[in-house]
Amino acid sequence: MDLRDEQPMQHEIGNRTYIVADVEPLDVDGVRTVTVGTVAWLVAFVALLPFYGRLEDDGRTWWLWTCLAGFGLGLFGLEYCRRRRVVRTERREAEAGGAPVEGPLG
Repeated sequence: MDLRDEQPMQHEIGNRTYIVADVEPLDVDGVRTVTVGTVAWLVAFVALLPFYGRLEDDGRTWWLWTCLAGFGLGLFGLEYCRRRRVVRTERREAEAGGAPVEGPLG
């Protein structure tokens, strides 16, 4: 079914009409998004390091450790998204070949 040949869907809410375009998502697997977030946490951590003494005096060293925790959790999230991408790619290839797929995602 090719949706590009059809007219866009319209939704009327109140006195307004909204047209819904058929647009593919940019980052389906989330790897790029999680990578950017993880790098942002690392940059924030490195940027706060020179101010450790001042943060300690003000009782705000938790800012530094929050950035470090965000970076660490981002690494776990990145590995999760990479594995999910591999499983989805294998499933898509197997479906194209006609073979049944058994994997961790169902």
